Amino acid sequence: MNTHHNGPARPPEAHLSAGEVTNLPAMGEELLADARSANSGSSGRTARTVVTLPGLRVTLIALATGSELAEHEAPGAATLTCLTGRVTLRAADLTWPLGQGDIVAIPDRRHSLTAETDAAVLLTVRLA
Repeated sequence: MNTHHNGPARPPEAHLSAGEVTNLPAMGEELLADARSANSGSSGRTARTVVTLPGLRVTLIALATGSELAEHEAPGAATLTCLTGRVTLRAADLTWPLGQGDIVAIPDRRHSLTAETDAAVLLTVRLA
């Protein structure tokens, strides 16, 4: 039986169970509220892994306007989908502006992500 989650936020370590349905935009709004909170200690960003399956991890990341994920190593085979807002993915001298509904394969090199507006993105990573 499918269930729909619109209630209180899950703890960060909670993941969807097989067959469970959740609303990503609603969860993104919850995470954005946390990211904007001066008391969150989040540096303007929060994240929650929503699905972990053998070989796959899906994480929802919320970023307040102007916040960023500083340059870091690529996680391997991965995509980034912008659910709401606008972000810019940068790798060396290349940039990919993403708006609502845009998806990009993350390049296999060091990269950073900046929120041009409040944004929620979905990171999907193939685990080795």
